[in-house]
Amino acid sequence: MKVAVSSTGDRLTSEVDSRFGRCPYFIVVDTGNMDFQAFANTNADLPGGAGIQAAGFLADRGVQAVLTGNCGPKASQAFTAAGIDVFTGYTGTVKDALAAFKQHGGSLSSSKTATTAGARTP
Repeated sequence: MKVAVSSTGDRLTSEVDSRFGRCPYFIVVDTGNMDFQAFANTNADLPGGAGIQAAGFLADRGVQAVLTGNCGPKASQAFTAAGIDVFTGYTGTVKDALAAFKQHGGSLSSSKTATTAGARTP
């Protein structure tokens, strides 16, 4: 399964970023073998629509689930339209978030609504 994590850096030891659309990096991981790629979030500084653009970027890469701290309303709608599950409330390192996700497997419920208003934070 391909899972994306909002991250403060480009390593599995980087912290999960609490912001989805404005995070500096996305770590996309194949949970079967833990191979990963880090992508700089080129949409982070957009004046609006960062979450929508970021969601489209991850959908284009075949991501099936997203782990993040929070997700705004526009990104949440884009994920729903793309059939991507979003799991919020993650903290700690990317590696720890992935371990927790794998440990709970199918027992987690994805967020169907936004967990933040989506306002731009400097």
